[in-house]
Formats: sequence, structure tokens, C-alpha cells
Amino acid sequence: MKLVGKLFIVGLLSAITSGALAADDWLRSIPEFTLTDHLGHTHNLDQYQDKKFLVFYVQGNGCPIVRIALPNLREVRDEFENKGIEFLAFNSNIQDDLKRIKLEADNFGIDFPIIKDEGQKLAKALGVERTAEVFIVDPRTREVLFRGPINDQLGYETQKNEASDHYLKDALNTVLAGGTVDMDDIPDSKGCLIAIFDS
Repeated sequence: MKLVGKLFIVGLLSAITSGALAADDWLRSIPEFTLTDHLGHTHNLDQYQDKKFLVFYVQGNGCPIVRIALPNLREVRDEFENKGIEFLAFNSNIQDDLKRIKLEADNFGIDFPIIKDEGQKLAKALGVERTAEVFIVDPRTREVLFRGPINDQLGYETQKNEASDHYLKDALNTVLAGGTVDMDDIPDSKGCLIAIFDS
């Protein structure tokens, strides 16, 4: 085999391996935490052991995609909350304190807890880079079973009249049925960048 052919195969295998590692790294486990929400309530995983799954939404003050996606999230919440699913949000923005988060929640009618991710513990552990991403978590094992956008309705400076792919709904139905979500079918989330600082 010619040297060029060997180099091509080596490069291809390297790319495939890198892709596999990236896919494996896409889903992580959520760390134990004790954090406070915008209403002054404390949250940790122990208090949700009776829930089948938790859904976390990455919120950020002033992000238009976060705000526009709220009705979509409420729609999913209303469909699944009576099936043992708890819906929460967390805010990892350095500039957003609990007072400002509460003001945002009041102004935009956010009616689920927004946990302040002090020290960006959740964002760093989960590899969060943008707002408006959702996670499905098993509160007993701390395993992340899905991460991605709610649906395909919103993009950067684009908005479809109706979503055609309902990623979060489909993922919840899959895990409730005991299945595994194929993350190869899930696109990256569109949202506002979060500045992650070194600890």
C-alpha cells in the first residue's frame, strides 16, 4: 500500500475515534448539588428521588431564544408533569444574581424554579456552553439521558411557525418506555453563549 493510502486510513481511523469520543462525552452525569432558586428554595437531588426523571432547562436573563422557547417548554411540562417528571431551570450566567433572575421570571411568567448555578458547578460538569438547552436526568443514578434543544422551531434569527421535530417530547417518551435516546439524531442547541470561567 502506498504511503498516501496508509496516511489516509490512519487519518480516517483517527477521525472516527475522535468522533466516538466526542459522542461518548456528550452525555455526562450531573453532580450532587445544593443550590437556591429565585424564590429562596433550596434544591438537591435527594429531594427528587420519588420522580422518574428531571428536566433541566438552561435559562439566562435577556436571552431572546430562552424567552421565545418558554411556551414550548411549558407545553412539554404540561404534558409530562403528571407522569413523574419534574421540570426545573438553572442559570449559570455570572452577571445574573437571584434578584435579577426573579425579576426576569416575574416579567416573563416563568412558573418553574430557576436555580442559581453558583460557581457554575452544573455548567462546568455538564459541559454547558449555551442557554436554552434541556437535559433529562435520572435523579437516582445522576445519569444524563438526553441533552439538546426542545424542538426545531427556533434558530439564530430564524423561527418556524410550527416545530416539525419535537426532540424533548420524543426523548421523554423514549426514556419513560425504558429506551435509550439516539443522540446522533439530536442537533446542537441554539442559544446565547455562557461565559465559563476557570475555577
